Amino acid sequence: MSVRVCVEPDEAVAGIEDGSTVLVGGFGMAGMPVELIDALIRQGAGDLTVVSNNAGNGDTGLAALLAKGRVRRIVCSFPRQSDSWVFDRLYREGRIELEVAPQGTLAERLRAAGAGIGAFYSPTGAGTLLAEGKETREIAGRTHVLEYPIKGDVALIGAHRADRMGNLVYRKTARNFGPVMATAATTVVAQVHEIVDVGALDPEAVVTPGIYVDRVVQVVSAA
Repeated sequence: MSVRVCVEPDEAVAGIEDGSTVLVGGFGMAGMPVELIDALIRQGAGDLTVVSNNAGNGDTGLAALLAKGRVRRIVCSFPRQSDSWVFDRLYREGRIELEVAPQGTLAERLRAAGAGIGAFYSPTGAGTLLAEGKETREIAGRTHVLEYPIKGDVALIGAHRADRMGNLVYRKTARNFGPVMATAATTVVAQVHEIVDVGALDPEAVVTPGIYVDRVVQVVSAA
């Protein structure tokens, strides 16, 4: 499989369809692929399901995509915070659906999709509203909730460096959900600060192998 090195973010997000499930990396703004999200806004795809840690910060990045009315449903761990006014307004107006997933469960559901795991039991959320309507089972004396994988049509992630085979290196906290999202989506698009020649990256530092990556694009403000 060859990786497509794109000239512009708009080229990198071409072909994303209405109704797609889009996995968006980031922990707050750390590792958030802002340039790819801006390109997706220009591209015009709508009726999207977005999976991310947060439901947008301020007025940029994911919040800007929400503000354009392009997202029908969001799956996240932290929908509300001090600067989540875009999501807050849309949710109060009934214009966006929400599924809350505990952060560790969200990461594991994404990892399960990439690992080919059909489902798994977790004690997190048992006995709370998050478990309503879900199958439960007693394991080792504790109630566990059955959770299913989250698969994406597209993953938009931010990394620090890539080589021309698509191998990715992350920087500190910006690593967050990128590696598991890269294994869980059909098409993986990464924005990076620098694209280097094959052999320039230390193999021991590569976190996401290029086999998982379909498109890379160099931007100024990548993580």
